[in-house]
Amino acid sequence: MLSKNRLGAAPKIYFRPEMKNCPHCGIRLKRSHTAWNKKISTLSGVIHAWSMAYACPNIDCPHAGVTYKSAEAEALSMKHSSYSYDVLCLVGELRFKQHRTCKEIADTLNERGIVTSERYAQTLYERYQTLLAASLDDYVKQILAETTAQNGGIILSMDGVQPEKGNEMLYVIREVFSGTILAAQNMKSGAAAELRTLIDPIIELGYPIVGIVSDGQVSIRQAFESLLPDVPYQYCQYHYLKDIAKPVVDADRKLKMELKKSMRGLRDIERKIEQAEKKAITEAQASAKASPLALSDAPEAPSYKEAQVAKGYAAAVRALLLEDGEPPLDLPGMLIYERAQAIQASLQRCLTKKRASSSSGYGQNFQ
Repeated sequence: MLSKNRLGAAPKIYFRPEMKNCPHCGIRLKRSHTAWNKKISTLSGVIHAWSMAYACPNIDCPHAGVTYKSAEAEALSMKHSSYSYDVLCLVGELRFKQHRTCKEIADTLNERGIVTSERYAQTLYERYQTLLAASLDDYVKQILAETTAQNGGIILSMDGVQPEKGNEMLYVIREVFSGTILAAQNMKSGAAAELRTLIDPIIELGYPIVGIVSDGQVSIRQAFESLLPDVPYQYCQYHYLKDIAKPVVDADRKLKMELKKSMRGLRDIERKIEQAEKKAITEAQASAKASPLALSDAPEAPSYKEAQVAKGYAAAVRALLLEDGEPPLDLPGMLIYERAQAIQASLQRCLTKKRASSSSGYGQNFQ
């Protein structure tokens, strides 16, 4: 942490309670003591804030001894922090919107006259996350209230993700209509009993739950069934489609492998194209020695043009080798087959225009 006097001299600003009289007995409040004083870095500069605590002098007041402080002073910064809320907002913008590192955040703040270090920039980022998490509760409740008003209730979706084998599972609960994430937590076990601890707080919010969607995991289904036995449950359409399409996906995978095997000679063709290009350039250079004007016409030579066209077709075929699709909706084997047929038809038209016929066995791999 930086030294206590790192901010140097700063103008003193005194803050007193916004109310002048005791809200209980009406007697005028009197100064009791200094609640706190500290130097605070803001985007506009450094201030030395003093918060004065006032109390009711009436000993017969039912709330005698209660101290009152300035709400404006308390809104300057978080407790035990010497950076204002506007600085925290800037840190959040730099991190989440501009994707800056802690070092880059510290450098930016120092350039703006806000003295800090890389280590404390990390602390500011963590405090921003704390504020963000606290504000999400109200935001989520507002979204759920609007969703309930529009749709008569909410639909919950739960899914588990394991980034790497052996690691904890990340379980996420989402509201389907709005797409709002309601809960996310790493869990060592995906047992129904543990999943109920994640679902319970959402049920306690009190919004009517009209449906449940999940990937079919048994423990998720059991957890919801024990807590919401009367709510309709549905298997996620994507996972359902993925399961019933498995035989088709397996067959398509074999098709993809066979098609890629048939393209193994592509590199040999590319080498021949490169040789043809080099030969055309060499011939152009040789003719340039005989006639300097011939060099400008070298790229227009038929052999060079043909090599360029063939190079484009080879690049299109190579792109097919990288096609993965998005099964089960977009099957990669079928995509490769259809696009290979399109390339074959285009090449056939090109050869026809040249008044050349393809060999009898041409394109047999794609039929």
